Amino acid sequence: MGILSPDPTGDLAWRSAWRHPVFRWKLFLGLLGVGLLLATFTPFFQSIERHTGPVLNDWLLDQLPPRDVSLGIFLTIWAAALLILFRARKSPAIFMLFIYGYILVSLARMLTINLFPLNPPTGLIPLVDPLSNAFYGKTYITKDLFFSGHTSSILLIFLSLRRWWDRLLVLIGSCLVGSLLLVQHVHYTIDVVGAFVLTYPLYWLGKRIALSGWNEVEAPEKQNDCPN
Repeated sequence: MGILSPDPTGDLAWRSAWRHPVFRWKLFLGLLGVGLLLATFTPFFQSIERHTGPVLNDWLLDQLPPRDVSLGIFLTIWAAALLILFRARKSPAIFMLFIYGYILVSLARMLTINLFPLNPPTGLIPLVDPLSNAFYGKTYITKDLFFSGHTSSILLIFLSLRRWWDRLLVLIGSCLVGSLLLVQHVHYTIDVVGAFVLTYPLYWLGKRIALSGWNEVEAPEKQNDCPN
């Protein structure tokens, strides 16, 4: 069974991957990278809240009366997160795909947020997400706009999963999260569309970095799995 295929034994796939020195180094560097990112989130996001930029004229937002749908956004994203954690127990490749994709997506967001500073949409209702907000600091962040981190995160989960039904459900969840963010006026339309456009190439690059050097032995995947 290939490393990219869900392994019913789980431990076998991880032991097989662990025998590759390259895998061990990449696992260590990936976890270190995520740890360093999380450590910089609070000072970074607190600093960008002091930036100023234009308020965009967004036709779609103008048609949507703002409503607090935080619970729907929170439950959808974290249900997808629990699913990928469950699948990663049996697949080191899924774990590595998400870790390296997350690093690249986060770095790209930090770059674009600085390059394209924006003031938040009119009518924004603060998003209640106790898990994500814990990394943002004491001040509620409204200017982490282009591109949407919530949308890109759940899209990254969709891309990293292997099973067809898992991917379908999380893809539907991704569309739901993007729509609800607009309903709550947390993001502009371009922020959500930008997440859909930019996440795949960043995932693709992360995949090349994550899997090269240790994913040499790979059998054909099951028919209900999705190659990527």
